[in-house]
Order: sequence, then C-alpha cells, then structure tokens
Amino acid sequence: MKKLIVLIIILLVLLGISNAAKSYLPLQNTVKQPEKVKIVTEESVTIDIVKKSGPSVVTIAESVAPQASSNSPFDFGPFSIFGQQQPPSSNPTPSAPQSIGSGFIIGSDGLIVTNKHVASDTTGKYQVITSNDKKYTVQKIYRDPLNDVALIKIDPSENNGEKLTPIELGDSTHLQVGQYVIAIGTALGEFKNTVTTGVVSGLGRGITAGSPFEGSVERLDNVIQTNAAINPGNSGGPLLNSSGQVIGVNTAVSQSGQNIGFAIPINVIKDSLNNFNQTGKFDRPYLGVSYKMIAKDLAILNNLPEGAYVQDVVAGSPADKAGVQPGDVIVKIDSDRLSNTLQLSEAIAKKKVGDTIIITLYRDNKTQDVKATLETAPGQ
Repeated sequence: MKKLIVLIIILLVLLGISNAAKSYLPLQNTVKQPEKVKIVTEESVTIDIVKKSGPSVVTIAESVAPQASSNSPFDFGPFSIFGQQQPPSSNPTPSAPQSIGSGFIIGSDGLIVTNKHVASDTTGKYQVITSNDKKYTVQKIYRDPLNDVALIKIDPSENNGEKLTPIELGDSTHLQVGQYVIAIGTALGEFKNTVTTGVVSGLGRGITAGSPFEGSVERLDNVIQTNAAINPGNSGGPLLNSSGQVIGVNTAVSQSGQNIGFAIPINVIKDSLNNFNQTGKFDRPYLGVSYKMIAKDLAILNNLPEGAYVQDVVAGSPADKAGVQPGDVIVKIDSDRLSNTLQLSEAIAKKKVGDTIIITLYRDNKTQDVKATLETAPGQ
C-alpha cells in the first residue's frame, strides 16, 4: 500500500513538472526579438532631406540682351541681395540664358516662390529649370512690393504634364538659435542643387540690403541669420529644418564677413501668400520711406527718442504728401509706439490701403503729428 501511495505521488509530481514546462514554452515563444534600429546622424538627416526636398528646388534663369562682363563685382552696402553680380561695360558678350537665382515649388499647379530681386526686371523673360533639367517658360510673376518675395507661375503641361513636387512649408515662429538648417540652391548661378549645412546663428535681425541693378535698397526686418554657406545664386532657395520643412528663404549675405547669411522667415512668405490668395495680387499699404531703427540705448546716447530714423522719402509717396522729411524720427504710428519689437514696416503692414494714419514725428527737438493716407504699394 505504501509503495502504491509513493508511486501515485511520483506520478503527480512528474505531471506537474510537465504542465509547468508546457506553460513556460509558449511564454518563451512570445518574447519579441529586438527590431532593427536606424541610427540617426547628421549625415543621414541631410541625405534624407536632400532626397525629399531636392526635386522641389528650381533654378530661375533670364534671357538677357548682349551685355558686358566686368572683373569687378559691385560693392553695394554691407549686405548684398543676390542678383546678377556684373555691371555692363564696353565689351558686350553674346546673349544667353543666365541662371540668376533659385526658387522652390509650393504647388503642383506650377506656383513657385523666389525672391523679388531674382525676378525684378518687369520687362525681362524668365524660365524655370527643374532639378532634372526640364525647362518651363514663366507665365506670370507676382511681386510683393513690401517684402523681397515673388511668386512665379509656370504651366506644368509644358513638359507633357510632368508632375511637379511641392515642398513642405514649416513654421518659423519657434526657431531656436543653434538649430540645424540646410540650404539648397543654384550656387554661383551654375551649380544646381548645391547643399550646405549650418545652424541658425541669430534671430530677429534687421538689415538694409541692396540691389545694384535696381539702384535701391530694401529694409528687411526680423530675418534669420545662418552660417550655412549662402552664395550668389542661392537667393530664393529654401532654408530647411531637420524635418525637411522650409523655414526661410535665402536672400542676402554679408560682404564684410564670412559665414553670415540671411533668410526671410517662412511665416512672412505665408502672410504674402494669404494676401495673394485673397485678392489675386499683393495689395499692400505703402508709406514711402527708407529708415533705420534707433534702439533704446543708441537713442539715449544721441539724445533722441526711440523709433524709425527716416533716411529718405520717396517723391510723391504718402509720406512725402504728409510732409515727412529725411532726418525725422517716426516715434509712433497712431497709438503704436515704434521700437525694436515693433518696426515701422510691421506697424504699416497692420494697416489697409486707404487708411489714414497719424504719424508722430520728432523733429527739431520737438514732436508733432502729421496725417498720411496709405496707398497701394508700387512695383508689382
């Protein structure tokens, strides 16, 4: 009897061990094997972005009349807005399409963003060359008179309905100094889809940039400073973040420094696009002055109020009609006091064409108010 009981106990123990083993084996089989992990490096990020965004970057070219070459580039102020870099001289060269800038596709219907100075010649004929060397005739150019922005329209059916690849627009509101950026464009008007990398070196910069061929300067406020190499021909091309989104439009470079380039924030472009989509044109209010902002510390040193120092007044402009003069300091527009956080161009951009504004001026050690009626900005 004892032997029988011992045998039963042994069988029960063996049965328990067997069941435990069976329950353990499926648990082993459910353990997931480690997945392959992609190691992300700066190099891989750059390669992925170029593959994604490169087909959307184009070259803007112009067919020009015979012109001369010169061995001396223009030296026009501390910053150069990139356009053609050679002045005419006495030895004309044959006419040929000249690559003068870059742009990027934002719509499959053939809408392209570039700088206004890239396509500034209202009588010129332009063409767009894609990254795969397809050429398109520019049908229409819309120029924003208050920002260095132009929209170019091409017909996608011109090359047997080839599909155009729009680029993704980002948000420039929350950019950080030190953020990784990539610039793509036609460097020196010759090397298409040249890629350079760098960081955001500064934010909220204000520059007065010049175009010798237009014989004028343009005030660009709140631009992005970057050390990504930006060369003549890159102008109008995209400045991209690490997600491959456009966060700026490359536009100017310092002539007196190295690795100091500037880009217009993409949100400025978005505002221009919204304005254009509502009216079919850039219907912008216009005052008609060139100016330089006087920061608070500089104002204290020179015994002047903080505001916009008027450098020049356009003849026949609303400012001219209101009696604004070079040397005036514009302190306020209506109730908005001007400062580094509210530039004159920003204050005017908040208004509409036809608005009558009160301009508070500082002149001859006293302030005075004048009225100006804003007009539609010229130069589209």
